[in-house]
Amino acid sequence: MPSPPVSQQAPPHHDAGQVSPARLKSAAGTRPKKSRAPKLSRKLHRVGALISALPLLVVIVSGIILQLKKDWSWVQPPTERGSTETLAISWDQVLEGAKSASEAGIASWDDVDRLDVRPSKGMLKVRAKNRWEVQLDAATGDVLSVNYRRSDLLEQIHDGSFFGEPTKLWVFLPVAIILLGLWVSGVYLWLLPHLVKRRRRSA
Repeated sequence: MPSPPVSQQAPPHHDAGQVSPARLKSAAGTRPKKSRAPKLSRKLHRVGALISALPLLVVIVSGIILQLKKDWSWVQPPTERGSTETLAISWDQVLEGAKSASEAGIASWDDVDRLDVRPSKGMLKVRAKNRWEVQLDAATGDVLSVNYRRSDLLEQIHDGSFFGEPTKLWVFLPVAIILLGLWVSGVYLWLLPHLVKRRRRSA
């Protein structure tokens, strides 16, 4: 009596073009992970630019105007030249000469902010606390010019001191630090593609 046929289970068929999920997972796990540094740097770059936008605008505009102070009399009055290159007048004569310029509003030394003596040009500048400037001949005490001086005001705006010491320390100083960070991150983002290309060439 012939024995009954024995059923044989065909071996599992693997398609050469298919890869099992386990192998895919294993292969994916061996891939090098991308650095998060570029993404984080771009994010910090955008946030830092947004935070510093307004103070930076103040710094840039005031800085541009200050670059022209020697060429723009509206910012800083031009320096006149006296009759001789010596200082021959007394401090009392300096004060009297400054008081004669009514625009400056100087009545005593308490109204004077500073003196700027220029022996080589034979003149001196008397700067009032209200930002008016009186230029006097250093030999005769005659008034050479009377003008409103805006350069000092612009310098205070430029460094933030015009808005008060707390604003200078807690707004303009942090913005300066942020700008340094933007410079560093910007240079890094610019160098990154070149570094990647160099690594690929050397691999």
